[in-house]
Amino acid sequence: MRYFVGQGEDLLLDDRARRDLRGSFIELSHGVTHYELAGPEDGETVVLTGGLTVPLFYWDGLAEHLHGLGFRTLAFSAYGRGYSQRLIGDYDEALFVGQLTELVDTLRLPPHHVVGTSMGAVIAMAYVAGRSDIKSLTLAGPAGLSDAPASRWLFKSDPLAALVGRRLGRRLLESHLGHNVRDEASAAVLTRMVRDAFRYQGSMYALFSTLQNLPLHGRAELFRSTGRSDIPTMLIWGDDDHVTPIDSLEEARTLLRPQQCHVITQCGHMTPLERPDAVASLVASFTTNPTERLEQ
Repeated sequence: MRYFVGQGEDLLLDDRARRDLRGSFIELSHGVTHYELAGPEDGETVVLTGGLTVPLFYWDGLAEHLHGLGFRTLAFSAYGRGYSQRLIGDYDEALFVGQLTELVDTLRLPPHHVVGTSMGAVIAMAYVAGRSDIKSLTLAGPAGLSDAPASRWLFKSDPLAALVGRRLGRRLLESHLGHNVRDEASAAVLTRMVRDAFRYQGSMYALFSTLQNLPLHGRAELFRSTGRSDIPTMLIWGDDDHVTPIDSLEEARTLLRPQQCHVITQCGHMTPLERPDAVASLVASFTTNPTERLEQ
């Protein structure tokens, strides 16, 4: 796709801008990655992988609760999100998995747990495949199993995707954000953090390139191969999820064969944002006894 600047993208993300921004930055092979490694230094490490639009701030509530429970967390913004670099090229699975792999290896993290949500769950499943240092995997409202949207035809054409992204992208983004969470307070927090990050040039280009190049539907084989691994896995879903509807829960359970599966009631798509205390308690309990199976 040809690079474009969307409406409302009035800021340039460069070294000067990053000097005043929260968190740490590291130069990886494809560009600068924004990350935060925090929590008790002697705690078990939990790596957090986020969804399609969110910056690392998405994890703040969950990370705080996990720190209180004795865990160390690594949160980061995927390329094109938050304060990580905007790239020119295909935002595909190889790019995102490569970013996470390189970040973890460069920081020399010990064997760790992984929590992925939505698109981040797809990245997490691809990341853990073949690694020997994964202690557990938690997937919250994973993308990959729901039906492809009727608008998928739009992303087959670079010029059309660029035109829509440049002129209507922000409106479509706002509409998408409105479906992610159930309660108004969480919706306000989510909208504010995403709007701020999407002021940087290249954000909408990154979003539309991801929708073009990273398959977020028809990923049953990825779920199945994850289920065949010996990685202890937990599945979490909000009962009022309108982005990755809970209708896919049974298929996910069949393919993943998780040790544990939990439905959080009165909760939308973004369980770690909406119910960080509940998700942190589940992660803490599961990572303590990751091979223990509960009643399914």
